[in-house]
Amino acid sequence: MKLHLNRPWLEMDLGACHRVLSWSLNAPGFVNASRIIWREVRNAELPPDMDVSGWLQGQLREKGQPDAVAMLTSRDLDAYETARATVDGVTATCVATVGLSNGEHIGARVDRRGKHWGTINLAVCLDTALGDAALIETLSIATQARTAAVMAVSYRLPTGIATGTGTDCIAVAAPAGQARFAGLHTPIGEAVGRAVYDAIHTGAQVWMNKVRRRDDP
Repeated sequence: MKLHLNRPWLEMDLGACHRVLSWSLNAPGFVNASRIIWREVRNAELPPDMDVSGWLQGQLREKGQPDAVAMLTSRDLDAYETARATVDGVTATCVATVGLSNGEHIGARVDRRGKHWGTINLAVCLDTALGDAALIETLSIATQARTAAVMAVSYRLPTGIATGTGTDCIAVAAPAGQARFAGLHTPIGEAVGRAVYDAIHTGAQVWMNKVRRRDDP
């Protein structure tokens, strides 16, 4: 796995075709892809009446990566975080951009009309081949780790402590295979959980520290 940063793009080159599961804007669900890409945007680039999906697909075609799994972020791409964990020979690598300015507490919504948008976009890549059922379980582990890491920084909202943001996106990737399980009791689940938690927690702390500095008198 290799990373290439050339703003407004951050490219995660998986090195070969992988099975990828996400709820990305351009390639949701199960797809085969060799790259996961972040596109940095500003609010002014995405007016309310814009066909964002069509715009993004056009951007990917211009870049020569129409089949990549892509995520949009307003976070400065220079602030991306990476973390890697190896457990019993299984290695998981997480790359994440973390902003909490549109944070939400699960089961409630804050009125964010006229506010700036921030989000969490993360991708985690495994070096172990997985079947589709195991990839679904891997997505659940990554989501759980994201939530735990965000809660650990105690970003308080009127509705409670933030558990994520309203526009988070998660992608998990692994070579296609037959492995059926990837739960918390397995090396796969432990490696994914640790890598995602570490990347998101570090990014969330950086964001919180920036907010505190901005609010200091």
